[in-house]
Amino acid sequence: MTLPFSDRGFGAFMFDMDGTILSSIAATERVWTAWAIKHGLDVESFLPTIHGVRAYETISRLNLPGIDLMTEIEELTQAELNDVEGIEQIHGAAQFLNALPVERWAIVTSAPRKLAIRRLEAAGLPIPNLMVTGEDVANGKPAPDCFLLGAQRLGHKPEDCLVFEDAPAGIRAAEAAGAHVLVITATHNHAGDTPHPSIAGYGSLTSRLDSASRLTLAALQDAGA
Repeated sequence: MTLPFSDRGFGAFMFDMDGTILSSIAATERVWTAWAIKHGLDVESFLPTIHGVRAYETISRLNLPGIDLMTEIEELTQAELNDVEGIEQIHGAAQFLNALPVERWAIVTSAPRKLAIRRLEAAGLPIPNLMVTGEDVANGKPAPDCFLLGAQRLGHKPEDCLVFEDAPAGIRAAEAAGAHVLVITATHNHAGDTPHPSIAGYGSLTSRLDSASRLTLAALQDAGA
């Protein structure tokens, strides 16, 4: 199988966090299950709606009576900070990220900054020089705001960036921003309904700079070629 995007270079890479460079599904669903039960929600139908978006959007669209939205978000965030059991990197993610020039990549996540750092540390992943979190934008994924801001801070046009994503909301956000998308399927059974290329993880993947100093993807065994 041909490696996705092996025939072109990019100015910068942007990575979603949960489900893309680390797996936090078990911890996230433990916390949100407890919250859903507390509020009388059907857990089975509710859990699929939480991934890839901010807690603000998740709770707001429920229109629950008699709740203080910000208090609920603060309590949920604290519960997620307290529960990092089972959080681990997607295979090969640490090696892949550590090999990238620090000024050429960013994490763009719906999580609050404090939670993002907590999960990255739990997974043994590097803290990037640049991170865009759910607190940095007015509109969360699937709006393009986060990826537009990430590209701006990296100093590249969105269309010159490759976004690594896993969740439908994040994929739609990257599309709306005009970026190229590579879907990571490590925490999913399949790539889903998306026209974008996909890979399972980073174990056989590396990146190098081409003659024009642009980031390219390469199979690990070909990195020295």
